[in-house]
Amino acid sequence: MSELNGGPWLVALDIDGTVLHEDGIVSDRVRDAVRTTVEAGNEVMLATGRSVAGALPVLDLLGIAPEYVVCSNGAITLRRDQDDPTGYRREFVETFDPSEVLITVRDALREARYAVEDEAGHFRYTEDFPQGGMGESSEQVPFEQLLGVRATRVVVISPTHGMEEFLELVERMGLHRVSYAVGWTAWLDIAPDGVNKATALERVRERLDVPADHVVAVGDGRNDIEMLEWASREGRGVAMGQAPGEVRAVATQVAGPVALDGLAELLERLFG
Repeated sequence: MSELNGGPWLVALDIDGTVLHEDGIVSDRVRDAVRTTVEAGNEVMLATGRSVAGALPVLDLLGIAPEYVVCSNGAITLRRDQDDPTGYRREFVETFDPSEVLITVRDALREARYAVEDEAGHFRYTEDFPQGGMGESSEQVPFEQLLGVRATRVVVISPTHGMEEFLELVERMGLHRVSYAVGWTAWLDIAPDGVNKATALERVRERLDVPADHVVAVGDGRNDIEMLEWASREGRGVAMGQAPGEVRAVATQVAGPVALDGLAELLERLFG
């Protein structure tokens, strides 16, 4: 018997490390569990740090078409639109001028690599950036051409630093007027001030008229902390089993690790 009844429920899923295994694969068990959850009348959506171009193919892998999708750590919220070639349009977009924070970070991380994504999904980067992080289009530019762009997010990679050292450096920078999250590796995501997955999801929840105690959010990264705190207030915030301690600490429960299809096991128990 399923644990959660009296739906519909809003179920927000992180992608990498939650839906997708480390090799980028969606297992059959996860796909089936997600579809079963949708067929039970619940709204299952994605809330990711990925760009629009990186998020939409995952919907196809899962075989779902939610009303909303949260991308770029909350800076972009898509809404389903049959008239758009992608099936979705940008419903809400948050931008900021990244110039000050870029200069601050460069002063502290001289050998880092930088990228800025604008509201159209165009991705400008300085050097050797992972292709998986790119937006809908991309170009390599000098650092100075990143300044003054209206950005939805800034991404900083510092290959020469270990994780603990990187965390200490970021903490010492004292970044202001932005929101930021550090990933698994020396990867820093910077968003407009006060913008994160939780702020976008609260807007979606209100639009869908879902009670606050009927939300479930699942994630594994430091950029999921606000989302899990948001869900945990009245609903359920679930950390994946491999999540760092500070992520697990804000969750109401911990699922199995992604390598063991922890998401599928969770959804089967909650909604199966």
